[in-house]
Amino acid sequence: MFALVVRFDLKDGDAAAGFDRLMAETLPGIESLESGTLVYATHRVEGEPLARVFYEAYRDRAAFEEHERQPHTLRALAEREQYLSGVRVEFLEPMGMKGVAS
Repeated sequence: MFALVVRFDLKDGDAAAGFDRLMAETLPGIESLESGTLVYATHRVEGEPLARVFYEAYRDRAAFEEHERQPHTLRALAEREQYLSGVRVEFLEPMGMKGVAS
């Protein structure tokens, strides 16, 4: 399994709304076209209205790279920049888990 956590910090309330719309438009493609994407979970951060955290788990690194090449993902990557004041990506090394096959 290949996994990562991404934190997005958004510029303001309008940017947050635009970012959320963009992600809502992107998710159906991930759900229907990416069999190697095991988990793609988006979260608001409690008490931080301008922060979003994504947890992503893929069958393997190749599945992640395939996700990155998809038209819906390429669009999201290009368009999200207008909404962001910062981003932090952390690649994870699984040590134990429940609910996701490794």
